Amino acid sequence: MPAIGYVTRDENGSFKGNLKTLSIRADVAIVPNASKSGDTQPDYRVLSGDIEIGAGWNRRAESSGRDYVSLSLAAPEFGPRRLYANLGRVPGDADDRFAIIWNPAD
Repeated sequence: MPAIGYVTRDENGSFKGNLKTLSIRADVAIVPNASKSGDTQPDYRVLSGDIEIGAGWNRRAESSGRDYVSLSLAAPEFGPRRLYANLGRVPGDADDRFAIIWNPAD
């Protein structure tokens, strides 16, 4: 699966970096949802500047037991469909660097 962006984790638990596709180049921030009050609400809000473009939920992979964040992104630039991706640690990277991996819906 192709990486469509890379972010680094801040000390406060948020992530900052870039989202890049063939037609989109945007700075993104994935910030903890401070107003979460239930299990169905997202753990993170995804922002580009001051515009919310998505949400993220903490998940654990069944096969490896590793934690990741499942992302759902939507913006006019993506067209009428949502873009789904996973946020996980870059393998072999000693830094706190994470990849945004696109999950095609079909």
